[in-house]
Amino acid sequence: MLEAMKKSERSIGSEYIEWAKLHSAAPFNLAASDLLKLPLAELGASLDDVELSGPSAYGYEPLQNALAAHCRVKPENVVAAMGTSFANHLAMAALVEPGDEVVVEQPAYDTLPALASYLGATVGRFARRVENEFRIDPADVSRALTPRTRLVVLTNLHNPSGALVANEALREIGAIALRAGARVLVDEVYLEAMFDGFPGSSFLLGPQFVATSSLTKAYGLSGLRCGWILAEPELARRMWRLNDLFGNIPAHPAERLSVVALRQLPGITARASALLAKNRALVDAFLDARDDLHAIRPPAGTILVARPRRASAESVCALLREKYETSVVPGRFFELPDYIRIGFGGPAEIVAAGLERLGRALDELHGG
Repeated sequence: MLEAMKKSERSIGSEYIEWAKLHSAAPFNLAASDLLKLPLAELGASLDDVELSGPSAYGYEPLQNALAAHCRVKPENVVAAMGTSFANHLAMAALVEPGDEVVVEQPAYDTLPALASYLGATVGRFARRVENEFRIDPADVSRALTPRTRLVVLTNLHNPSGALVANEALREIGAIALRAGARVLVDEVYLEAMFDGFPGSSFLLGPQFVATSSLTKAYGLSGLRCGWILAEPELARRMWRLNDLFGNIPAHPAERLSVVALRQLPGITARASALLAKNRALVDAFLDARDDLHAIRPPAGTILVARPRRASAESVCALLREKYETSVVPGRFFELPDYIRIGFGGPAEIVAAGLERLGRALDELHGG
């Protein structure tokens, strides 16, 4: 019995998150998936904007209103949460009972199937195929569902590839889930980086959709932990009550600074958009010059995946770290062992230097 308990304890958690926290740092970091951090001095906040305590029993009203305006929903549809990861946890915990089936995209951000398992669900999978550039075929979702399926989980933009799920496909997936008596949970944190081209949250497509997101990836505001869930009012109330067991009352200074950030979001968006346009041009020029790296180029976002054609992904990762002081994410953390994930949301000079080092590592590995 004790051995079984120890084995269960070892299985909890995310191998990728552990690696990211302990091993991803490097002088030339292409492993980070978020945008260059926004300094407090550029937020436009003053001491008058910060207070230690305030009214936030089931949502701080100014933040609820600001998030509702940002997402184009009503405040009663918004559940504030500490980042997208916790939003996913809270949403899934409210939607799934032990013994239910949760059908998750594959390849996936590893916390999503791990979370479903942790909550006592059976995990099914549907494919996002590399030959289809990781777009979703709704027929694959339909084939994966069983009578026990209660939730379909996907990311949009896809993590790790950045592939977009168009609203037409989402509507089909929603109809499939509705016929099966299931809901659809869509992690939209990277979708925020579409900026002016943002297609609207999947939550707006029907009551079977629940969406999660945050200000983390697209805006460089990860320190605020400003995340949210969009859900029908009755389900939102269930999530607020469930949060009594998890986060209870959030840090009020972060709530107040998040209101400031949402008020300043047009300027923050302009900064983010300019940086990503510059960095995407660097990435495109690098990929155009390489015939030894097969990359899926997403329409927006801060990440992409690429497959080295003449060397193993693991050897590329190891040589980059050991000799070139550069980090990328090994694809094994996302069920893509032949790939690497490249993040390009950092300072332009770091992205340029990291890409140059990646090229030198690839050349060295195949004798170029």
